[in-house]
Formats: sequence, C-alpha cells, structure tokens
Amino acid sequence: MRKGIILAGGNGSRLSPITNAISKQLVPVYDKPLIYYPLSCLIMAGIKEILIISSALHLPSFKRLFGTGAHLGLELHYEVQGKPNGIGEAYIIAEKFLNKEPSALILGDNIFYGNDLKEKFKAASNNMDINTIITHHVAKPERYGVISLDNEESIIDIIEKPISAPSPYAITGFYFLDEYAVEHAKQLTVSKRGELEITELLKKYLRSNNLRDVRLGRGSVWFDAGTVESLLDASNFIQSIKHRHGLMIACPEELAYREGLVNLQQLTDLANSQSNPDIKNYLLKIVEIDTV
Repeated sequence: MRKGIILAGGNGSRLSPITNAISKQLVPVYDKPLIYYPLSCLIMAGIKEILIISSALHLPSFKRLFGTGAHLGLELHYEVQGKPNGIGEAYIIAEKFLNKEPSALILGDNIFYGNDLKEKFKAASNNMDINTIITHHVAKPERYGVISLDNEESIIDIIEKPISAPSPYAITGFYFLDEYAVEHAKQLTVSKRGELEITELLKKYLRSNNLRDVRLGRGSVWFDAGTVESLLDASNFIQSIKHRHGLMIACPEELAYREGLVNLQQLTDLANSQSNPDIKNYLLKIVEIDTV
C-alpha cells in the first residue's frame, strides 16, 4: 500500500481576507471543506496511510476535522511546515513518514471529477516503477507549469508559466513519485521565489527518462481552487452534479466504503453519526441499496 501526502500549507493570499482567519483548505467548496477533495483522490488511488502537512497555526483544525482517520479506515498523520517554502519541501518534511517508500503527493487545493479518475489514479499508484504526473488540457496553459512533448507524445521538457505554451497540458497538483523523491528534494536549491520548486524536482526525473504524464480526458474536470473565482466555479459545478444526478462528490465515507476500508455496518454507523441530514440520508440510501 502506497503512502500519500496532502500539502495543505501556504498563506492563501489570493483568498484574503477569508484566509486571514482560516486555512485555505478549510474554506467551503459548496457543501464540504476544500481538503475533502484531495483526500478523496488519495482514497480513490487506494491509499490509506496519509500525511497532512500544514502550518502550526492550522494543523490543530485538521486534527479536529479528521482525528486519526480510523473511522474511515485510514491512518492519518500530521506534520508542520514552518513557512511556505515550496512544494518540494513537502518531501523533506515527510521523510520519516515515507521511510524510503513511494508516495502520492497532492496539493490541498486540487479538485478532480470524472468517470475514470479512480482507474487512472489507482493505476499510477500501483505502477510506481514509472514516476507519474497528472496533467489536464486547459484553455490558458500559460498560467501553469506545462509539459512539452515530442512526436511520440513523451515529455521532453517542463516549463513554468511559459509566454508561449508548447502544449495545452497543464501539470495539476497530483504527483506519484518513487522512493527517491526525498533524496532529490534535498538536492534542490532555493529559487528566486524563495521556494524549493516541484518543477525542478520533476526535471530531475525527466533527465533520467523516468517521468510520464497521465492526461485526463474530456470527461474530466480539474479545478485549481486558489482564487475566489475558481472556488465559485467549483462550488457551482459540484452543486449541479449533486442536484442533477443525486451524487455527492468527495464524500469520504462513501469512498471509504467503496474501497473496502469500512464495511456496511460501519457505514451505517457513520451515517447515523452525521449531524448534516443530507449526508446522513445519502449514506443511508447507499446502505439500503447494498443491503437488498
């Protein structure tokens, strides 16, 4: 079983003044905190042992929210990031937790939706002989880190916020890297932004010809929920799915059950412990269907 990391740090300055009081990853996206969405992605990838990294100020809030994770069949751990020193630092902070094992790192403000996400995430998690990044076709790739491809559609370069993008495929905040990620992260030097850049870490793998991307198709949606506009777009989208199809996105209780982390009786208990009637009724409906 692979290990997972959620990097829930950063100042969230683009969401100020909201983030003057709470962590960005606790801001609601429609009906649940933002961090529920990356947590759900790790569950879908078949990962149950997860480290949440955040500031000393906000980490107690995540502990109150999730506890040990045992009620979901998870093993949750927590570590402090003293300052927002870049995504690459997450691997250094997670060194003891990872214990020289491969891992999946997801940023705490990433939201994914699509029919085949579970299969793609799980395949990447189960095949760590090849390091994998999740990419997505975007309308304005110059806003992101972008991959450059050769004629065989293999990655030949990674460019951060290019003036002229070599492809429309942006690197999302979801990375599946091998047991050497910590070692590579330790070799990084601080960038002009004062951070240990994930782009530079990925280029280390690229230079050894050991990096591929999994591109999410037209039926998938990705939100980098770092601005008020993207949070609103994500909330409206999630509301639409729920109201039109009667499905909840990023419901960790349901996903834990689907992944076999909790059984039907445990799901029933989780449902009855809910103070939110929508979530309670949604989970009890699953129990009713699967009991027949």
